[in-house]
Amino acid sequence: MERRLTSKDIMKMKSGGERISALTAYDYSMAHAVDRAGVDMILVGDSLGMVVYGEANTLRVTMDQMISHGRAVCRGAKRAYVVVDMPFMSFQVSMEEGIRNAGRLMSATGASAVKIEGSHIELTKRLSQCGIPVVGHLGYTPQSVMAFGREIVRGRALDERERIMESAFQLEEAGAVAVVLESVPESLGKQISNETRIPVIGIGSGRFCDGEIQVLYDVLGLYPDFVPKHTRIFSHLGTSVSRTVKKYVRAVKDKTFPGEENVLRP
Repeated sequence: MERRLTSKDIMKMKSGGERISALTAYDYSMAHAVDRAGVDMILVGDSLGMVVYGEANTLRVTMDQMISHGRAVCRGAKRAYVVVDMPFMSFQVSMEEGIRNAGRLMSATGASAVKIEGSHIELTKRLSQCGIPVVGHLGYTPQSVMAFGREIVRGRALDERERIMESAFQLEEAGAVAVVLESVPESLGKQISNETRIPVIGIGSGRFCDGEIQVLYDVLGLYPDFVPKHTRIFSHLGTSVSRTVKKYVRAVKDKTFPGEENVLRP
């Protein structure tokens, strides 16, 4: 039986020059398929609020939802390193609440690590001391959409670039096992990857990060009318699903399905 990758395995991939492949997944079946295909890291992202539940952003996602989806993904993934997002307001109120919720998320799901948006250095340090691996998230942080608006690319201005850079160093020092770097200029993604010891997993941050993460439904082409610039569609599954369902509907309407071969005999 293949063992699940650990934090040390992910870090060794960076030190050995092997790029880290990462995708989101939100349920058992997709996690099983993604894991079987050889992806290194699976993120149970709070993006499920939008792509699974149809919300406008990630802010209404709850701990109970993250636990439910995280548990399902962990059951489906046997090898991949599984990271589960800490949802909005599960860690921002107090250190104690952040530690309690992170512990609950880990124990209830069986995840490999939790992911925390923003520069929460002291919380990262405390969780690491408690034995809870933390993946940071810098650059564009969707949970801050109400505070910073929808300006996606972060780190263009020198002062913001320096803040992101410093936060990456601080997260590394605090014990983070990796950091997701979202929507920053390619030069900044390259610099942080080169100057930190922990893996930097990019999304919309150029070609030179230690790994790449994308939303699974984007690369599958489930939403062909909305394709982020940082995404490449690898399969037009949305169109394929629609064609398949149309065939099914036609067969039912035409009374050609179920057929004789589908009848259950006594």
